[in-house]
Amino acid sequence: MQKMNQAFEKVKMLVGMEVEDEEEGVATVESSSFTFMDDFNRDCTLSTKQRFYGFAICFSTGLACVLLSMLVFFNPVKFGITFTFGNLLSLGSTAFLIGPKRQVSMMLDPVRIYATALYLASIIIALFCALYVHNKLLTLLAIILEFGALIWYSLSYIPFARAMVSKIMLACFDTEF
Repeated sequence: MQKMNQAFEKVKMLVGMEVEDEEEGVATVESSSFTFMDDFNRDCTLSTKQRFYGFAICFSTGLACVLLSMLVFFNPVKFGITFTFGNLLSLGSTAFLIGPKRQVSMMLDPVRIYATALYLASIIIALFCALYVHNKLLTLLAIILEFGALIWYSLSYIPFARAMVSKIMLACFDTEF
């Protein structure tokens, strides 16, 4: 076990990480004051320029996947996978701007927890319809659900946007005269 710890410390030194003293390591393990996300955030420090590059590359790749998915619309498997992968890349691109810990905590915020759950569930449903059901109509409906959930999730970041859209939809589709 000691040899593995020494090898791990050498690897840390090679990649430029700080090596903890043995007493500090024991105290850190015992106190366990940092969670996994804290450690992950601390190790993922990027400069502002690197963050913008990461965001731009991830977002543009996601947008390209969504647009390219329209070319394979009549093949539900390829369409569902490409469209969903593009959405996941676009969603993950914001983690470059604000950090993964803050991204997850904002997604799990009580204001948008239902929108996040609906969006993630719609992604799973779209992949299920594309990969297992192989039905073009169900895949199309799942993608429409995913797109609507994405819009609703995105609106949760704009103050009062969901309330405004809800009122507009009620006014547009009100059947009473």
